[in-house]
Amino acid sequence: MGRSQETFGKKEVRNKREKKRKDKAKKKEAKKESGKKSPDDMIAWVDQNGVIMNTPPDPAARTETKLEDIEVSVPKNDPSDKQDTSHKGVVSFFNDSKGYGFIRDLDTNQSIFVHINDIAEAIKEGNLVSFEIVSGQKGPAAKDVKIIK
Repeated sequence: MGRSQETFGKKEVRNKREKKRKDKAKKKEAKKESGKKSPDDMIAWVDQNGVIMNTPPDPAARTETKLEDIEVSVPKNDPSDKQDTSHKGVVSFFNDSKGYGFIRDLDTNQSIFVHINDIAEAIKEGNLVSFEIVSGQKGPAAKDVKIIK
């Protein structure tokens, strides 16, 4: 029985859907016929470098690890590990009325923001200062700024 209101475009769409459905059914049948994979095919091994492999690692290359050597928690901070965080730099710009400026780090040649609240004594452009770098709102900022005499 023909469809009276069916246009050529509608026929094409219907044929494409039917073809897609048939192709999907064929793929499903082919997958069934190929057989199921065994669980052994799905096993993966990891070698000592963390690389995933299809074959088990060589037992001769195995190394023993002592339980005492494994650290489960975060190691405690050792005061001897502290680095000297103070930097030296030159004040490249400072505005007293606005209360901020910039320091040019002598080591990295980086421009670091400084606010008047983080200054120990009054500074002006060209002063050699020591400071600590902390993370500010928009980048690195200087803290504990002191003039080097």
